Amino acid sequence: MALSEINSTEQEELEDELFLHQTIITDKGQSLLRIDKFLMDRLANASRNRVQNAIDGETILVNDKPTKANYRVRPLDKITIFLPNPPRNDEILPEDIALDIVYEDAQLLLVNKPAGMVVHPAYGNWTGTLVNALVHHFRFLPTTKNGAIRPGLVHRIDKDTSGLLVIAKSEEAMTKLASQFFYHSIERTYYALIWGEPKELKGTISTYLNRSLSDRRVTVNYDSPEKGKIAITHYEVIEKFGFASLIKCNLKTGRTHQIRAHMKHLGHPIFSDSMYGGDKILKSATIGKFKNFIENCFQIIPRQALHAKTLGFVHPQTKEMVQFNTDLPLDFATVLEKFRKFSLT
Repeated sequence: MALSEINSTEQEELEDELFLHQTIITDKGQSLLRIDKFLMDRLANASRNRVQNAIDGETILVNDKPTKANYRVRPLDKITIFLPNPPRNDEILPEDIALDIVYEDAQLLLVNKPAGMVVHPAYGNWTGTLVNALVHHFRFLPTTKNGAIRPGLVHRIDKDTSGLLVIAKSEEAMTKLASQFFYHSIERTYYALIWGEPKELKGTISTYLNRSLSDRRVTVNYDSPEKGKIAITHYEVIEKFGFASLIKCNLKTGRTHQIRAHMKHLGHPIFSDSMYGGDKILKSATIGKFKNFIENCFQIIPRQALHAKTLGFVHPQTKEMVQFNTDLPLDFATVLEKFRKFSLT
């Protein structure tokens, strides 16, 4: 039975199992697009299989009626999404999680985030995040201007990327730091281990980046701003190992997965990056000594070898340029040292 056909008594009983999560009204200029692809792009952690299962279960309605996965979304369609569990509220629970604080004053703090820690609570990661730790350690952190409950956050890095994050402790710091990120005046340097050796030891990658419609990866194109957001990465090779390189990347922009997508596009994915192909042995010598060596390195660093190493910005109160630096984490440093010692001969 469709949700639209349930009477009021049955609806009350059903509300113990299904809850209204979201209603989307499409734009007047919405192009015709399959609803499963439309929702995958609009909803966090929405795989095609999950969306299609929800459609088959008639928990996704279009204009108050069940739909099919091949339905093409039209302008001003009303899309209603019901799920078995109630939507999360905006409350973020404090958790006593240790923080590696690099620097702190009355306006801000610098945190060295470990790999594996999610920055902000979201679907599938409601606890154990950096924000849960922040609200435990600091009771009164500002939120963003639009009221989102993201205490102190002005930027973020991926779950499995380690390194520096700046946290605002006042509304003044929040506004001034956010402005620097918006105008791309923040100085950010990442270190990465990549497969192979780029032909140019120093260069700039400038493309448009956009979310893939088929998965959560980011795709690269050169066509137009309509197909993504401009992304600019300056890179430089620091050390060469034959089969791999250590590089540093300075971000002009800070898009989702920017370095990971750009290095994949360059043909040199980040070592152990499963999303962008870096967890495969990208060399002809895939047997024997080299194969065993790389598989051991994958075990040491089972995540993308990417670290946000330095962060520089104008301090919101002193108005002086400040810069902070962190050492490479143990997993990254260990693999780097093994690369230095390994010989293919």
